[in-house]
Amino acid sequence: MTEPLMRTRIRVEQDVFAARQLGREVAREVGLVDQDQTRLATALSEVGRLMVAAGRDADVAFTASTDGVPTLLVEMAHAVSGDAERLASQLVQVRRLVDTMEVTDDEPGTVVRMSRRLPAGAPVLSHDRMDEIRERLSGHVPGTPFDELSVQNQQLITALNEVRAQRDDLARLNAELEETNRGVMALYHQLSDELEETNRGVVALYAELDEKSVQLRAASEAKSRFLANVSHELRAPVTAIIGLGRLLADDASDDLTSEQERQVELIRGSATDLLTLVNDLLDLAKAEAGRIEPNWSDVDLKAIFGQLRGTMRPLATRPEVEFVVEEPAVATMRCDEVLLAQVLRNLLTNAIKFTAKGSVRLSMERAGRDVRFTVADTGVGIPPELQERVFEEFYQVPGSHALSGKGTGLGLPYARRLVAILGGAMRVTSVPGEGSTFIVSLPAGENPPHPGENPLPSAENIGEGRPR
Repeated sequence: MTEPLMRTRIRVEQDVFAARQLGREVAREVGLVDQDQTRLATALSEVGRLMVAAGRDADVAFTASTDGVPTLLVEMAHAVSGDAERLASQLVQVRRLVDTMEVTDDEPGTVVRMSRRLPAGAPVLSHDRMDEIRERLSGHVPGTPFDELSVQNQQLITALNEVRAQRDDLARLNAELEETNRGVMALYHQLSDELEETNRGVVALYAELDEKSVQLRAASEAKSRFLANVSHELRAPVTAIIGLGRLLADDASDDLTSEQERQVELIRGSATDLLTLVNDLLDLAKAEAGRIEPNWSDVDLKAIFGQLRGTMRPLATRPEVEFVVEEPAVATMRCDEVLLAQVLRNLLTNAIKFTAKGSVRLSMERAGRDVRFTVADTGVGIPPELQERVFEEFYQVPGSHALSGKGTGLGLPYARRLVAILGGAMRVTSVPGEGSTFIVSLPAGENPPHPGENPLPSAENIGEGRPR
Protein backbone atom coordinates (compact mmCIF):
# COMPACT_ATOMS: atom_id res chain seq x y z
CA MET A 1 0.00 0.00 0.00
CA THR A 2 1.22 3.54 -0.76
CA GLU A 3 2.62 5.40 2.23
CA PRO A 4 0.25 8.18 3.40
CA LEU A 5 1.13 11.72 2.44
CA MET A 6 0.18 12.97 5.91
CA ARG A 7 -1.37 11.78 9.16
CA THR A 8 -3.07 13.68 11.99
CA ARG A 9 -5.29 12.98 14.98
CA ILE A 10 -8.54 14.61 16.11
CA ARG A 11 -9.20 14.66 19.87
CA VAL A 12 -10.95 17.96 20.59
CA GLU A 13 -12.91 20.55 18.61
CA GLN A 14 -9.81 22.66 17.90
CA ASP A 15 -8.26 19.63 16.19
CA VAL A 16 -11.18 19.65 13.76
CA PHE A 17 -10.10 23.10 12.52
CA ALA A 18 -6.49 21.91 12.22
CA ALA A 19 -7.59 18.79 10.26
CA ARG A 20 -9.68 20.95 7.97
CA GLN A 21 -6.69 23.23 7.24
CA LEU A 22 -4.44 20.22 6.66
CA GLY A 23 -6.98 18.60 4.33
CA ARG A 24 -7.17 21.76 2.25
CA GLU A 25 -3.35 21.95 2.07
CA VAL A 26 -3.08 18.28 0.99
CA ALA A 27 -5.77 18.81 -1.66
CA ARG A 28 -3.94 21.87 -2.99
CA GLU A 29 -0.58 20.02 -3.13
CA VAL A 30 -1.95 17.07 -5.16
CA GLY A 31 -3.61 19.42 -7.69
CA LEU A 32 -7.30 19.70 -6.76
CA VAL A 33 -8.96 22.97 -7.82
CA ASP A 34 -10.17 25.50 -5.24
CA GLN A 35 -13.77 24.31 -5.17
CA ASP A 36 -12.74 20.69 -4.72
CA GLN A 37 -10.31 21.71 -1.97
CA THR A 38 -13.16 23.39 -0.12
CA ARG A 39 -15.52 20.40 -0.63
CA LEU A 40 -12.98 17.90 0.69
CA ALA A 41 -12.04 20.08 3.67
CA THR A 42 -15.72 20.61 4.54
CA ALA A 43 -16.47 16.86 4.34
CA LEU A 44 -13.43 16.09 6.53
CA SER A 45 -14.37 18.66 9.19
CA GLU A 46 -17.99 17.44 9.28
CA VAL A 47 -16.94 13.82 9.85
CA GLY A 48 -14.41 14.96 12.49
CA ARG A 49 -17.08 17.07 14.24
CA LEU A 50 -19.46 14.10 14.48
CA MET A 51 -16.72 11.87 15.91
CA VAL A 52 -15.68 14.48 18.49
CA ALA A 53 -19.33 15.05 19.45
CA ALA A 54 -19.64 11.31 20.11
CA GLY A 55 -16.53 11.40 22.30
CA ARG A 56 -14.33 9.49 19.83
CA ASP A 57 -10.75 10.21 18.90
CA ALA A 58 -10.12 9.92 15.16
CA ASP A 59 -6.96 9.06 13.22
CA VAL A 60 -6.85 10.78 9.81
CA ALA A 61 -4.64 9.58 6.92
CA PHE A 62 -4.26 11.24 3.50
CA THR A 63 -3.13 8.90 0.69
CA ALA A 64 -2.64 9.44 -3.06
CA SER A 65 -3.64 6.55 -5.30
CA THR A 66 -2.06 6.35 -8.77
CA ASP A 67 -3.78 3.12 -9.89
CA GLY A 68 -6.08 3.97 -12.78
CA VAL A 69 -7.48 7.47 -12.28
CA PRO A 70 -5.28 9.49 -9.82
CA THR A 71 -7.30 9.95 -6.63
CA LEU A 72 -6.85 11.52 -3.19
CA LEU A 73 -8.04 9.14 -0.45
CA VAL A 74 -8.95 10.21 3.10
CA GLU A 75 -9.41 7.59 5.81
CA MET A 76 -10.79 8.55 9.26
CA ALA A 77 -11.02 5.84 11.94
CA HIS A 78 -11.64 5.43 15.65
CA ALA A 79 -11.15 2.35 17.78
CA VAL A 80 -14.78 1.79 18.81
CA SER A 81 -16.91 -0.46 16.56
CA GLY A 82 -20.68 -0.14 16.07
CA ASP A 83 -20.84 3.51 14.96
CA ALA A 84 -21.04 2.79 11.20
CA GLU A 85 -24.83 2.82 10.91
CA ARG A 86 -25.18 6.01 13.00
CA LEU A 87 -22.47 7.86 11.09
CA ALA A 88 -23.78 6.73 7.72
CA SER A 89 -27.23 8.18 8.49
CA GLN A 90 -25.68 11.50 9.57
CA LEU A 91 -23.39 11.81 6.53
CA VAL A 92 -26.06 11.61 3.80
CA GLN A 93 -25.54 15.26 2.77
CA VAL A 94 -21.75 15.03 3.12
CA ARG A 95 -21.63 12.30 0.46
CA ARG A 96 -22.40 14.97 -2.16
CA LEU A 97 -19.11 16.74 -1.43
CA VAL A 98 -16.89 13.82 -2.46
CA ASP A 99 -16.82 11.27 -5.26
CA THR A 100 -17.10 8.20 -3.02
CA MET A 101 -17.75 7.62 0.69
CA GLU A 102 -18.18 4.41 2.65
CA VAL A 103 -18.67 3.86 6.38
CA THR A 104 -17.72 0.40 7.71
CA ASP A 105 -17.12 -1.40 10.99
CA ASP A 106 -13.71 -2.94 10.44
CA GLU A 107 -11.69 -4.96 12.91
CA PRO A 108 -9.87 -1.94 14.41
CA GLY A 109 -13.14 0.02 14.78
CA THR A 110 -15.38 2.32 12.67
CA VAL A 111 -13.77 3.65 9.47
CA VAL A 112 -14.94 6.42 7.11
CA ARG A 113 -13.26 6.36 3.68
CA MET A 114 -13.65 9.27 1.24
CA SER A 115 -12.11 9.94 -2.20
CA ARG A 116 -11.85 12.74 -4.71
CA ARG A 117 -10.53 12.25 -8.26
CA LEU A 118 -7.76 14.57 -9.41
CA PRO A 119 -8.45 16.74 -12.48
CA ALA A 120 -6.89 15.89 -15.84
CA GLY A 121 -4.42 18.79 -15.62
CA ALA A 122 -3.07 17.85 -12.17
CA PRO A 123 0.70 17.12 -11.87
CA VAL A 124 1.75 13.48 -12.15
CA LEU A 125 2.08 11.92 -8.67
CA SER A 126 5.39 10.18 -9.04
CA HIS A 127 7.32 8.87 -6.01
CA ASP A 128 9.59 11.91 -6.05
CA ARG A 129 6.62 14.22 -6.30
CA MET A 130 4.91 12.58 -3.32
CA ASP A 131 8.16 12.78 -1.28
CA GLU A 132 8.26 16.53 -1.97
CA ILE A 133 4.63 16.86 -0.86
CA ARG A 134 5.35 14.97 2.38
CA GLU A 135 8.32 17.21 3.07
CA ARG A 136 6.32 20.42 2.57
CA LEU A 137 3.38 19.15 4.62
CA SER A 138 5.63 18.14 7.48
CA GLY A 139 6.39 21.83 8.02
CA HIS A 140 2.71 22.81 8.04
CA VAL A 141 1.76 24.87 11.12
CA PRO A 142 -1.98 24.86 11.87
CA GLY A 143 -3.63 28.23 12.26
CA THR A 144 -6.05 29.32 14.95
CA PRO A 145 -9.79 28.68 14.68
CA PHE A 146 -10.20 32.38 13.92
CA ASP A 147 -7.82 32.01 10.96
CA GLU A 148 -9.81 29.04 9.69
CA LEU A 149 -13.07 30.92 10.23
CA SER A 150 -11.67 33.82 8.19
CA VAL A 151 -10.71 31.42 5.39
CA GLN A 152 -14.17 29.84 5.49
CA ASN A 153 -15.77 33.29 5.30
CA GLN A 154 -13.67 34.16 2.27
CA GLN A 155 -14.61 30.87 0.63
CA LEU A 156 -18.26 31.51 1.43
CA ILE A 157 -18.09 35.01 -0.04
CA THR A 158 -16.44 33.63 -3.17
CA ALA A 159 -19.07 30.92 -3.43
CA LEU A 160 -21.86 33.48 -2.98
CA ASN A 161 -20.36 35.68 -5.68
CA GLU A 162 -20.19 32.70 -8.02
CA VAL A 163 -23.79 31.80 -7.20
CA ARG A 164 -24.87 35.41 -7.80
CA ALA A 165 -23.03 35.46 -11.14
CA GLN A 166 -24.59 32.14 -12.11
CA ARG A 167 -27.99 33.46 -11.03
CA ASP A 168 -27.53 36.57 -13.19
CA ASP A 169 -26.40 34.43 -16.12
CA LEU A 170 -29.40 32.16 -15.59
CA ALA A 171 -31.75 35.14 -15.51
CA ARG A 172 -30.18 36.49 -18.70
CA LEU A 173 -30.44 33.11 -20.37
CA ASN A 174 -34.06 32.76 -19.25
CA ALA A 175 -34.84 36.19 -20.70
CA GLU A 176 -33.13 35.25 -23.97
CA LEU A 177 -34.93 31.91 -23.99
CA GLU A 178 -38.27 33.62 -23.37
CA GLU A 179 -37.57 36.03 -26.22
CA THR A 180 -36.53 33.14 -28.44
CA ASN A 181 -39.69 31.24 -27.49
CA ARG A 182 -41.82 34.24 -28.42
CA GLY A 183 -40.02 34.39 -31.78
CA VAL A 184 -40.42 30.64 -32.28
CA MET A 185 -44.12 30.81 -31.43
CA ALA A 186 -44.60 33.75 -33.80
CA LEU A 187 -42.75 31.85 -36.52
CA TYR A 188 -44.77 28.73 -35.75
CA HIS A 189 -48.05 30.60 -36.07
CA GLN A 190 -46.83 32.23 -39.28
CA LEU A 191 -45.77 28.89 -40.73
CA SER A 192 -49.03 27.31 -39.58
CA ASP A 193 -51.01 30.02 -41.35
CA GLU A 194 -48.88 29.66 -44.48
CA LEU A 195 -49.19 25.86 -44.35
CA GLU A 196 -52.95 26.11 -43.92
CA GLU A 197 -53.12 28.50 -46.87
CA THR A 198 -50.92 26.16 -48.91
CA ASN A 199 -53.10 23.20 -47.98
CA ARG A 200 -56.17 25.06 -49.13
CA GLY A 201 -54.40 25.83 -52.40
CA VAL A 202 -53.35 22.19 -52.78
CA VAL A 203 -56.86 20.97 -52.09
CA ALA A 204 -58.22 23.43 -54.63
CA LEU A 205 -55.55 22.34 -57.12
CA TYR A 206 -56.42 18.68 -56.60
CA ALA A 207 -60.08 19.47 -57.12
CA GLU A 208 -59.21 21.32 -60.32
CA LEU A 209 -56.98 18.44 -61.45
CA ASP A 210 -59.78 15.96 -60.76
CA GLU A 211 -62.15 18.11 -62.79
CA LYS A 212 -59.61 18.38 -65.61
CA SER A 213 -59.01 14.62 -65.46
CA VAL A 214 -62.73 13.99 -65.84
CA GLN A 215 -62.85 16.42 -68.75
CA LEU A 216 -59.78 14.86 -70.32
CA ARG A 217 -61.19 11.37 -69.92
CA ALA A 218 -64.47 12.51 -71.46
CA ALA A 219 -62.60 14.17 -74.34
CA SER A 220 -60.50 11.03 -74.90
CA GLU A 221 -63.60 8.85 -74.93
CA ALA A 222 -65.33 11.28 -77.30
CA LYS A 223 -62.28 11.25 -79.58
CA SER A 224 -62.21 7.45 -79.56
CA ARG A 225 -65.92 7.27 -80.32
CA PHE A 226 -65.53 9.85 -83.08
CA LEU A 227 -62.61 7.97 -84.67
CA ALA A 228 -64.43 4.67 -84.43
CA ASN A 229 -67.67 6.05 -85.86
CA VAL A 230 -66.02 8.05 -88.63
CA SER A 231 -63.72 5.17 -89.52
CA HIS A 232 -66.60 2.75 -89.61
CA GLU A 233 -68.70 5.07 -91.74
CA LEU A 234 -65.83 5.74 -94.16
CA ARG A 235 -65.03 2.06 -94.69
CA ALA A 236 -68.09 1.32 -96.80
CA PRO A 237 -67.73 4.17 -99.37
CA VAL A 238 -63.97 3.75 -99.62
CA THR A 239 -64.35 0.01 -100.14
CA ALA A 240 -66.98 0.75 -102.80
CA ILE A 241 -64.59 3.15 -104.60
CA ILE A 242 -61.90 0.43 -104.63
CA GLY A 243 -64.40 -2.09 -105.95
CA LEU A 244 -65.64 0.26 -108.68
CA GLY A 245 -62.06 1.01 -109.69
CA ARG A 246 -61.34 -2.72 -109.93
CA LEU A 247 -64.46 -3.21 -112.10
CA LEU A 248 -63.47 -0.37 -114.42
CA ALA A 249 -60.02 -1.88 -114.87
CA ASP A 250 -61.33 -5.42 -115.30
CA ASP A 251 -60.81 -7.04 -118.70
CA ALA A 252 -64.55 -7.81 -118.93
CA SER A 253 -65.43 -4.12 -118.81
CA ASP A 254 -65.28 -1.70 -121.70
CA ASP A 255 -61.83 -0.80 -122.85
CA LEU A 256 -60.31 2.35 -121.36
CA THR A 257 -57.86 4.69 -122.86
CA SER A 258 -54.37 4.78 -121.38
CA GLU A 259 -55.14 8.08 -119.69
CA GLN A 260 -58.36 6.67 -118.22
CA GLU A 261 -56.48 3.58 -116.92
CA ARG A 262 -53.91 5.83 -115.30
CA GLN A 263 -56.61 7.91 -113.63
CA VAL A 264 -58.47 4.80 -112.43
CA GLU A 265 -55.23 3.47 -110.91
CA LEU A 266 -54.74 6.80 -109.16
CA ILE A 267 -58.27 6.58 -107.78
CA ARG A 268 -57.71 3.01 -106.60
CA GLY A 269 -54.34 3.88 -105.02
CA SER A 270 -55.74 6.88 -103.19
CA ALA A 271 -58.74 4.89 -102.00
CA THR A 272 -56.44 2.08 -100.79
CA ASP A 273 -54.31 4.59 -98.85
CA LEU A 274 -57.46 6.10 -97.38
CA LEU A 275 -58.74 2.66 -96.38
CA THR A 276 -55.41 1.94 -94.68
CA LEU A 277 -55.71 5.17 -92.71
CA VAL A 278 -59.33 4.37 -91.80
CA ASN A 279 -58.37 0.90 -90.61
CA ASP A 280 -55.48 2.32 -88.57
CA LEU A 281 -57.78 4.87 -86.93
CA LEU A 282 -60.31 2.17 -86.11
CA ASP A 283 -57.65 -0.11 -84.57
CA LEU A 284 -56.25 2.77 -82.52
CA ALA A 285 -59.73 3.74 -81.30
CA LYS A 286 -60.36 0.15 -80.21
CA ALA A 287 -57.13 0.05 -78.25
CA GLU A 288 -57.77 3.41 -76.54
CA ALA A 289 -61.36 2.47 -75.69
CA GLY A 290 -60.23 -0.79 -74.05
CA ARG A 291 -62.15 -2.94 -76.52
CA ILE A 292 -59.24 -5.30 -77.15
CA GLU A 293 -58.91 -8.16 -74.68
CA PRO A 294 -55.98 -10.57 -74.94
CA ASN A 295 -56.76 -14.18 -75.68
CA TRP A 296 -54.17 -15.87 -73.50
CA SER A 297 -52.68 -19.12 -74.73
CA ASP A 298 -49.35 -20.91 -75.06
CA VAL A 299 -47.89 -19.27 -78.16
CA ASP A 300 -45.46 -21.17 -80.41
CA LEU A 301 -42.83 -18.50 -81.00
CA LYS A 302 -41.01 -20.53 -83.65
CA ALA A 303 -44.21 -20.69 -85.69
CA ILE A 304 -44.80 -16.91 -85.35
CA PHE A 305 -41.21 -16.14 -86.36
CA GLY A 306 -41.51 -18.48 -89.32
CA GLN A 307 -44.73 -16.81 -90.43
CA LEU A 308 -43.16 -13.35 -90.12
CA ARG A 309 -40.12 -14.53 -92.07
CA GLY A 310 -42.36 -15.68 -94.90
CA THR A 311 -44.82 -12.77 -94.99
CA MET A 312 -42.38 -9.91 -94.45
CA ARG A 313 -39.57 -11.02 -96.77
CA PRO A 314 -41.48 -9.96 -99.96
CA LEU A 315 -41.63 -6.39 -98.56
CA ALA A 316 -37.83 -6.23 -98.27
CA THR A 317 -37.33 -5.88 -102.00
CA ARG A 318 -34.13 -3.81 -101.95
CA PRO A 319 -31.07 -6.02 -102.47
CA GLU A 320 -28.98 -3.67 -100.29
CA VAL A 321 -31.08 -4.59 -97.23
CA GLU A 322 -30.60 -7.96 -95.50
CA PHE A 323 -33.79 -9.17 -93.82
CA VAL A 324 -33.05 -11.55 -90.91
CA VAL A 325 -35.44 -13.27 -88.52
CA GLU A 326 -33.40 -15.19 -85.96
CA GLU A 327 -34.60 -18.30 -84.15
CA PRO A 328 -36.29 -17.39 -80.84
CA ALA A 329 -34.39 -18.25 -77.65
CA VAL A 330 -37.65 -19.46 -76.02
CA ALA A 331 -39.90 -21.95 -77.77
CA THR A 332 -43.23 -20.95 -76.17
CA MET A 333 -44.64 -18.25 -73.90
CA ARG A 334 -47.99 -17.24 -72.44
CA CYS A 335 -49.36 -14.45 -74.62
CA ASP A 336 -51.93 -13.46 -77.26
CA GLU A 337 -50.67 -14.81 -80.57
CA VAL A 338 -52.59 -12.35 -82.78
CA LEU A 339 -51.61 -9.23 -80.80
CA LEU A 340 -47.96 -10.30 -80.53
CA ALA A 341 -47.76 -10.96 -84.28
CA GLN A 342 -49.43 -7.58 -84.92
CA VAL A 343 -46.82 -5.73 -82.81
CA LEU A 344 -43.84 -7.45 -84.42
CA ARG A 345 -45.29 -7.03 -87.90
CA ASN A 346 -45.78 -3.29 -87.39
CA LEU A 347 -42.23 -2.87 -86.12
CA LEU A 348 -40.72 -4.85 -88.99
CA THR A 349 -42.79 -2.99 -91.57
CA ASN A 350 -41.72 0.34 -90.12
CA ALA A 351 -38.05 -0.72 -90.12
CA ILE A 352 -38.18 -1.87 -93.75
CA LYS A 353 -39.77 1.41 -94.85
CA PHE A 354 -36.91 3.55 -93.53
CA THR A 355 -33.89 1.33 -94.23
CA ALA A 356 -32.09 1.94 -97.54
CA LYS A 357 -29.16 -0.41 -96.93
CA GLY A 358 -27.75 -2.65 -94.25
CA SER A 359 -30.10 -4.94 -92.38
CA VAL A 360 -33.42 -5.33 -90.60
CA ARG A 361 -33.19 -7.95 -87.85
CA LEU A 362 -35.73 -9.56 -85.49
CA SER A 363 -34.38 -11.41 -82.45
CA MET A 364 -35.64 -12.62 -79.11
CA GLU A 365 -33.94 -13.44 -75.79
CA ARG A 366 -34.70 -14.28 -72.21
CA ALA A 367 -34.34 -11.36 -69.71
CA GLY A 368 -34.99 -12.60 -66.17
CA ARG A 369 -38.72 -13.25 -65.80
CA ASP A 370 -39.43 -11.47 -69.10
CA VAL A 371 -38.80 -12.14 -72.75
CA ARG A 372 -37.35 -9.40 -74.91
CA PHE A 373 -38.13 -8.95 -78.60
CA THR A 374 -35.75 -6.70 -80.54
CA VAL A 375 -36.27 -5.19 -84.00
CA ALA A 376 -33.06 -3.48 -85.13
CA ASP A 377 -32.43 -1.67 -88.39
CA THR A 378 -29.66 0.40 -89.97
CA GLY A 379 -31.99 3.07 -91.33
CA VAL A 380 -32.12 6.83 -90.97
CA GLY A 381 -32.37 6.79 -87.16
CA ILE A 382 -34.23 9.11 -84.78
CA PRO A 383 -32.74 12.11 -82.92
CA PRO A 384 -32.71 11.63 -79.11
CA GLU A 385 -35.13 14.48 -78.45
CA LEU A 386 -37.72 12.93 -80.83
CA GLN A 387 -37.52 9.30 -79.72
CA GLU A 388 -40.58 9.55 -77.48
CA ARG A 389 -42.56 11.65 -79.95
CA VAL A 390 -42.59 8.85 -82.52
CA PHE A 391 -45.16 7.16 -80.26
CA GLU A 392 -47.57 10.09 -80.68
CA GLU A 393 -50.46 9.75 -83.13
CA PHE A 394 -49.80 11.10 -86.65
CA TYR A 395 -46.26 12.22 -85.75
CA GLN A 396 -43.44 11.53 -88.20
CA VAL A 397 -39.80 12.54 -87.78
CA PRO A 398 -39.09 15.69 -89.80
CA GLY A 399 -36.91 15.04 -92.83
CA SER A 400 -37.54 11.28 -92.84
CA HIS A 401 -39.28 9.82 -95.86
CA ALA A 402 -40.46 6.26 -96.26
CA LEU A 403 -38.55 4.46 -99.01
CA SER A 404 -41.53 2.21 -99.74
CA GLY A 405 -45.22 2.66 -99.01
CA LYS A 406 -46.75 5.58 -97.13
CA GLY A 407 -46.87 6.00 -93.39
CA THR A 408 -49.85 7.28 -91.40
CA GLY A 409 -48.03 7.93 -88.15
CA LEU A 410 -50.32 5.52 -86.27
CA GLY A 411 -48.37 2.26 -86.41
CA LEU A 412 -45.97 2.85 -83.49
CA PRO A 413 -48.63 4.35 -81.14
CA TYR A 414 -50.88 1.40 -81.88
CA ALA A 415 -48.07 -1.10 -81.34
CA ARG A 416 -47.17 0.46 -77.97
CA ARG A 417 -50.79 0.29 -76.82
CA LEU A 418 -50.98 -3.37 -77.78
CA VAL A 419 -47.79 -4.04 -75.82
CA ALA A 420 -49.33 -2.30 -72.79
CA ILE A 421 -52.47 -4.46 -73.16
CA LEU A 422 -50.18 -7.51 -73.07
CA GLY A 423 -48.68 -6.25 -69.80
CA GLY A 424 -45.32 -5.21 -71.24
CA ALA A 425 -43.38 -2.15 -72.29
CA MET A 426 -41.79 -0.80 -75.46
CA ARG A 427 -38.82 1.53 -75.79
CA VAL A 428 -36.51 2.73 -78.54
CA THR A 429 -32.82 3.52 -78.80
CA SER A 430 -31.52 5.21 -81.92
CA VAL A 431 -28.59 7.09 -83.40
CA PRO A 432 -29.30 9.37 -86.39
CA GLY A 433 -27.69 7.96 -89.52
CA GLU A 434 -26.92 4.60 -87.89
CA GLY A 435 -30.32 3.05 -87.25
CA SER A 436 -32.93 2.34 -84.59
CA THR A 437 -33.64 -0.49 -82.18
CA PHE A 438 -37.16 -1.11 -80.83
CA ILE A 439 -37.29 -3.34 -77.74
CA VAL A 440 -40.49 -5.03 -76.54
CA SER A 441 -40.41 -6.60 -73.05
CA LEU A 442 -43.25 -8.97 -72.14
CA PRO A 443 -43.79 -11.17 -69.07
CA ALA A 444 -43.17 -14.82 -69.83
CA GLY A 445 -45.14 -16.28 -66.92
CA GLU A 446 -48.81 -16.16 -65.98
CA ASN A 447 -51.35 -13.81 -67.48
CA PRO A 448 -50.33 -10.23 -66.56
CA PRO A 449 -53.06 -7.90 -65.22
CA HIS A 450 -54.73 -5.76 -67.80
CA PRO A 451 -53.46 -2.18 -67.53
CA GLY A 452 -56.83 -0.57 -68.27
CA GLU A 453 -59.54 0.27 -65.75
CA ASN A 454 -62.58 -0.77 -67.80
CA PRO A 455 -63.59 -4.42 -68.14
CA LEU A 456 -62.95 -5.63 -71.64
CA PRO A 457 -65.44 -7.58 -73.77
CA SER A 458 -64.51 -10.44 -76.04
CA ALA A 459 -61.78 -9.83 -78.59
CA GLU A 460 -62.75 -8.53 -81.96
CA ASN A 461 -61.16 -9.41 -85.24
CA ILE A 462 -58.19 -7.07 -85.57
CA GLY A 463 -57.05 -8.42 -88.92
CA GLU A 464 -53.68 -9.61 -90.06
CA GLY A 465 -52.06 -6.21 -89.61
CA ARG A 466 -51.49 -3.57 -92.19
CA PRO A 467 -48.24 -1.81 -93.10
CA ARG A 468 -47.72 1.37 -91.12
